[in-house]
Amino acid sequence: MSCFAVASPEKIAEGNNDLAPEVTPAEADISFWDMPMLKTAYIDSSPADRKDGIAVGELGVDGGNKENIIKLAQEIADAKHGDYDSLLIAQKGKLLFESYFNRARINLPHMQSSATKTYTSLALGRAIQMGYLTMADLDKPLVNFLKDLDPAKFVDGAEKITLHLALTMSSGLHINDELRKELNKKPLLLKGQGQVQRYLEHSAAITTDSQRFLYGGGQPNLVMQVIEAVVPGTAKDFIKKELLDKMGITNYRWRTSVSGLPEAGWRVSMTSRAMVKWGTLVINNGKWQGEQLIPADYLAKATSNLTKATADWHPQNFFYGYFCYQTNITVGDKSYDANLAWGGGGQRIITVAELDLIVVLTGVDREDTIMTQVSNSIIPAFAN
Repeated sequence: MSCFAVASPEKIAEGNNDLAPEVTPAEADISFWDMPMLKTAYIDSSPADRKDGIAVGELGVDGGNKENIIKLAQEIADAKHGDYDSLLIAQKGKLLFESYFNRARINLPHMQSSATKTYTSLALGRAIQMGYLTMADLDKPLVNFLKDLDPAKFVDGAEKITLHLALTMSSGLHINDELRKELNKKPLLLKGQGQVQRYLEHSAAITTDSQRFLYGGGQPNLVMQVIEAVVPGTAKDFIKKELLDKMGITNYRWRTSVSGLPEAGWRVSMTSRAMVKWGTLVINNGKWQGEQLIPADYLAKATSNLTKATADWHPQNFFYGYFCYQTNITVGDKSYDANLAWGGGGQRIITVAELDLIVVLTGVDREDTIMTQVSNSIIPAFAN
């Protein structure tokens, strides 16, 4: 049997957050993988108000079936469903449940893997909201926004790539891992827009037939390059000022790619509570505390099923929008439209608009099968 530290509602009401596992000063500089395992799992059905911009409530009182969620959390702590580090659930604007396992800490940024791609998409949406791009620009040749390129050296069809196609992983750009490794041996040639120049010189020819869903391949980098080109200053400063600072996200790691721009597809770390904030932005149609950060029409496209997700590891019922997944989750005779930021290992921000529900998961699970529990346990606990 696992031991559990279950926070007392009385102590939380007094503002005592001592039970929540936190990174100590001695642990501040060590890597996630060197973080000591928690001696006891932390399971809290009445999360503390940490004055971080997240309203809190109580599971079972403000929503959800408390017994079912606690049971699932105990099973996760016992590793019955894989190797997961946190589970947080918010509904109707309140964080109702918070739990941490294994190496996780409430103030420890967790690697996001490919969930980073969704953040890149939202950064592009922020640029549209601020007028640096328009919705019409999504269907224009992407290279038109990048003025430091030499089109004479491009492979055939480079002009066919649009932001819309890059965001849906359908640009036709094909840079395999072996070629990427070769290109990375000459990092000076990849600085700035040199990264796009090399991609468009070495990709296979881009044709209408090749412009179909193909996960990865440097496509998120194309989007980040456009953000860098159109916003004032740098993409790094823009993302910090116009998204992270707006949402009060200060404890994160966002690494720099070989181009010198922020990573667009991986190598970002966020706390689980920060992930709740990203989910709140999505479920509120692009608004954060009343301010429209992302255009609602952009977000509607980003979270829709624009194309089928066809990698061999994608579930059959998963579709893709703008670096964001869409699927339907059936509970009884009811089907719910769900959107996901998803990164390998179990990083998920799941939003179900009809239930006003946000589910955040982090993990290091190779099989990454937690969606079964989301569908069979979590959604039903809030759907009834």
